[in-house]
Amino acid sequence: MVTVNMKAKNLAEMYRQAAETFGDRPAFATRDKNKVYHPVSYREVYERGINLATALIDLGVAAREHVGLLADNRVEWIITDYAILIAGAADVPRGTDVTDADITYILPHSDAKVCFVENKAVLDKVEKNRSKLPNLKTIIMMDKDTPVSGGVLSLYDLIDKGKKLREGGDRRAEERMAQIKETDLFTLIYTSGTTGAPKGVMLTHANMVSQAMNLPADMDLSPADRIVSILPVWHVFERVFEMMAIARGVCTYYTNIRNIREDMAIVKPTFMASAPRLWESIYQGILAKVQSAPAINRKLFGAAYYCSRNFKGALRFLTFRQLDTQGRNPVLSMLVGLWNIFRFILFLIPNFLLDIVVLKKIRAATGGQLRGSVSGGGALPIHVDEFFLNIGIPVLEGYGMTETSPVLAVRTYKKLVPGTVGPIYPETDLRLIDIANNNVLYTTERGGAQKRGVKGEIHVRGPQIMRGYYKNQEATDKVLKDGWMNTGDLGMVTFNNCLKIVGRSKETVVLLGGENVEPVPIENRLLESPFISQCMVVGQDKKYLAALIVPSEDHLKDYGSSMEALAKSAEVQRLIRDEVKKLISNEAGFKSFEKVVDVRILPKAFEVGDEMTNLFKIKRHVVTEKYKDLIESMYRE
Repeated sequence: MVTVNMKAKNLAEMYRQAAETFGDRPAFATRDKNKVYHPVSYREVYERGINLATALIDLGVAAREHVGLLADNRVEWIITDYAILIAGAADVPRGTDVTDADITYILPHSDAKVCFVENKAVLDKVEKNRSKLPNLKTIIMMDKDTPVSGGVLSLYDLIDKGKKLREGGDRRAEERMAQIKETDLFTLIYTSGTTGAPKGVMLTHANMVSQAMNLPADMDLSPADRIVSILPVWHVFERVFEMMAIARGVCTYYTNIRNIREDMAIVKPTFMASAPRLWESIYQGILAKVQSAPAINRKLFGAAYYCSRNFKGALRFLTFRQLDTQGRNPVLSMLVGLWNIFRFILFLIPNFLLDIVVLKKIRAATGGQLRGSVSGGGALPIHVDEFFLNIGIPVLEGYGMTETSPVLAVRTYKKLVPGTVGPIYPETDLRLIDIANNNVLYTTERGGAQKRGVKGEIHVRGPQIMRGYYKNQEATDKVLKDGWMNTGDLGMVTFNNCLKIVGRSKETVVLLGGENVEPVPIENRLLESPFISQCMVVGQDKKYLAALIVPSEDHLKDYGSSMEALAKSAEVQRLIRDEVKKLISNEAGFKSFEKVVDVRILPKAFEVGDEMTNLFKIKRHVVTEKYKDLIESMYRE
């Protein structure tokens, strides 16, 4: 397999090595109005990037300066990223859905003097707030077809200018590249966050190079692979995939949520990064299609899935890839093993035949060549997780955060244990801390505690850990101590040696009686209902738990034609209450204080940029504030 020199010290050097190694191979591709993808080669991207870097240096962009970058997934984004990094600067990225509040906080706080904008809509947002941006001197338009005026510069004009400078012997860009240190910032990402104001996460070249080069061998990529890019490119989770692709000569195809199904059929991707919401949507779409199919097709699907679930369930047990949080009893394990050997043999041929007849056609919806997808940014509901594993689309759930560049753990094909986020990432140390007494319950350090199946707060150390929060030493000191990062997440190490996330120490709901409740497992259980689209459990300092529910319009259309109508429907209230009572019960494995006693139906869905982050995490503080009166109504005597 051809890869870049694994000794690259910084990302600019990695970009140069990729251009030298992969030359005319396609690096990035965008589609036109006729649905045809047009690739740009590794050599072309690098040449445009270094030409633009030269023009930026000529404009006065200094080494280690911060440059704003407000744009979504497109080839100009990566060209701009190349240029900023080659110039020895760091980008401050955000998407086109950037708000006025983001602009007036992030650009001044980051000290950005130069800002790239994707199109006129973003330019208008920046111009509208210009009086509140005292440091901003230069705006650069990225879109080739948008005319510029009033001092706004054109990205493509700057590329041409840089090209002419270089043809005249200008080599300032190479000089800048040679001066980049591993500890220099490559990006300053302001977190959307589920709590409080955005914080500027300082990530270094060493952080990202470690991520790109440490991809586990059994899930490695090669130039033969094709990746579709759908998550926000400014977010570090999508960005790490772009870096991994560049380091291995893979072509990245830009798409969006509107075109994803169509583009997957066109591109036939072999790998992709994704968020749980995408797989929930695909899951619901598959079930809806099956339910509307003729009876014979429904029965065939039922038979195919039954055989696959049994065959692959047996295989997971026999290969020690079934979730194990308690440890196997040798005698019981042997007996269960014999049953699974029988199950494996029994369903081997039926599964093989029905997979060809039924499940292969379902996999064709993703292009038919998808080897896997890494899902991150939130917990993947277990029923969705197992469904895709059983139909032959492995979702390699990962775990991390912006502050850790982001990957801390990820499933691999050899360690594909549903319900977990896989083994710890290479070169990463883990500690699980008892939040009651700060004792170490489990650690990867030699000679340390090794308690598996026990819940603790996740602390990590490794080359991917951020330098800190920009201009916010107090916030930095709260999460970083002696090189260890307190993630604020709760987890356990399974007896499969995988990490399982069980909740958030910062999201923990403490009831009036002192009981600590993790809302995420309860919410994931509620989301198994076809009648519930979104939900959030509440109850801090209250006698009992309650929930805000966003109903599913598709499955409740007989009760109303709008979200507002569904929220007012007594029948919907009754149906949802019955669902909640059935799903969150002692019989379902929940404790009495974990039961959801009351619910309220919301008249609108949670939306990205409002109640949710770009990776579809609920901003609990925002929802709590917005619906505080509705929440309080569930606790009135």
